[in-house]
Amino acid sequence: MGRLRPEEISSILKGAITDYENRVRTEEVGQVLEVGDGIARVHGLSNVMYQEMIEFEDSRGEKVLGLALNLEEDNVGAIVAGEDRHIKEGGTVRRTGLLANVPVGPAILGRVVNALGEPMDGKGEIQTEERRNVEVMAPGIIRRQPVNQPLQTGIKAIDAMVPIGRGQRELIIGDRGTGKTSVAVDAIINQRDQDVKCVYVAIGQKDASIAGVMNTLEEHGALEYTTIVNASASQSATLQYLAPYAGAAICEYFMYRGEDALVIFDDLSKHAIAYRQMMLLLRRPPGREAYPGDVFYLHSRLLERAARLSEEHGGGSLTALPIVETKEGDISSYIPTNVISITDGQIFLDTDLFNSNQRPAIDVGNSVSRVGGSAQVRAMKKVAGTLRLDLSQFRELQSFAQFGSDLDKATQDTLARGERTLAILKQSELNPLPVEEQVALLFAINNGYVDGIETEQVPDYESQLLDYLRDRHGEVLAAIRDEKEVSDETNESLKNALSRFNESYEPRESGGGLVNVSGGEDG
Repeated sequence: MGRLRPEEISSILKGAITDYENRVRTEEVGQVLEVGDGIARVHGLSNVMYQEMIEFEDSRGEKVLGLALNLEEDNVGAIVAGEDRHIKEGGTVRRTGLLANVPVGPAILGRVVNALGEPMDGKGEIQTEERRNVEVMAPGIIRRQPVNQPLQTGIKAIDAMVPIGRGQRELIIGDRGTGKTSVAVDAIINQRDQDVKCVYVAIGQKDASIAGVMNTLEEHGALEYTTIVNASASQSATLQYLAPYAGAAICEYFMYRGEDALVIFDDLSKHAIAYRQMMLLLRRPPGREAYPGDVFYLHSRLLERAARLSEEHGGGSLTALPIVETKEGDISSYIPTNVISITDGQIFLDTDLFNSNQRPAIDVGNSVSRVGGSAQVRAMKKVAGTLRLDLSQFRELQSFAQFGSDLDKATQDTLARGERTLAILKQSELNPLPVEEQVALLFAINNGYVDGIETEQVPDYESQLLDYLRDRHGEVLAAIRDEKEVSDETNESLKNALSRFNESYEPRESGGGLVNVSGGEDG
C-alpha cells in the first residue's frame, strides 16, 4: 500500500471537518407555559421573529404549527394554527426559522386548501415546490401603473355603472342575504375566457355554503382556474385570520409572472371578529367595539397588495373584491367605514331593492367606482355614460309622481323609460353576459327600442333579442367585441337589426324566465 502524501492527508481532514460542521444543527427549543383557547405562552424562544412559524409537539407525538405574535420579555405569546387539545404544559416548542407560507403555482388551481395551503379536497398533495410568505410588502407606487383595463363581471348593472378595473379594490357591501356572494361568484364565472386566475377566500362561513360555492363553480367550468381557501366557522380563529393573506399570496404568484388574478375575500367582517378574538386572548388592549387598535392596519396591508404592476415589472394585476356585511344597512359603523376608506369604491346591495325583486340589488346612489370609469371599454362608456344620472332622475321623479296624478308627457316618458331600464338591469344569478351583449341591450334602451314594450315583458324581450342577435347578427356583436367601440357602421347595423327584431317580436305566454331571479348570501 502506497504512503499518503502530506497534502492528501490535509485535504482528507479538511473534508471531514467541513462534513462534520454540516451535520451539526443548532435548534432553539422552548417550553409551553400555558395553553388554551388556541393561544399558547412559550418560554425559551428568545430569538424568535414576529410572525415566525413555530412547531409544537403534542402528547401524541404529532407536530402542530403555531405563529409567534406577542414577543414579550420573558415569554412569547403564540397562536396555535390547528388543534390545541393535545398540547400540554411543559411540552416542547421549536423554531422553524420560517414565516407563515403557502404553496403557490398552477398546481394549486382547482383545489380547496386551508389557510396554510394544506389540501382539504381529498385529491392528494399539491404538486408544487414553490412557496410564498403569506405576509409580504405591497408593491410601492413606482412599481405600479394606472388602472385602465376592465375586469368584466358579466353583471350589467356593475359593468355599466360601477365598472371594475384590473388592479382595483372594489368593496361589495350589504346586509346579510342581499346576494353579495352571488355577485362575487358571477364575477369568477365570467373570467372563463378572460385568462384571469381566481381565488375565493371563505372566512367564517358555514361549510355547507362553501361546498355550495364549490359545486356551482365546478358546474360552470370555473373551478379549473380557481382556488378556494377554506377557513370556515368550524376552524380556529388563527386559520380564519391567516386565510385572506394566504389567498393574496396565491394570487401574487400569478401577478408577478405578468398574469391577471382576482381574489374575493368573503367576508372581512368575520375576519375582523376572528382577529379581535385572538388579540383579546393575547391580552392586547382593546379599542373601539373591543377591536384592537391595529384593526385598520389589518385590512389596509391586505388590500394594498392589490395592484396593477408597471410594464417593467411584468404588467400583471391583482384585483381584490372584499365583502363586508352591514347590520340594518348601516355603512357608517366601524369596520365598514374602515374598509370603504381603504378601497377604490363600493357596490352597495340594498335589502329593500332585493325584496322588491330588483336583483342584483345594487343601490346606484350609494355605489361608486373611483377608478373603473377609466377602465371601461369605449363602447360601454358610450351607451352607459348617462345611465347613472338617468336612473337618479327617475328615482326623484318616482317619489314626486306618487303625489300627483296629472303628469305631463315628458315626465310620463321619463318614468316609463326608467322602469324599462330597471327591468333591463335585472339579471338572474349564474348568468353573466359578455360585454358586447350588454352594450347591445343598453343601446336598445337608450335609442327607444324598448319603450313600446310592457315592463313585465322586458325580460322576455331581452332573452329573445339576445337569441336573435347571436343567431342572425353575430357579426354586429363580434364588431363590438373586437373594436371595443360602436363605430358609425356598427351603429347603423345595430339599429337595422333592432328595427327588424321589433317588427317580428311576439311576447311568449310565460312572460320570460328572468323576472323570478334568486339570490342571497348562501348562493
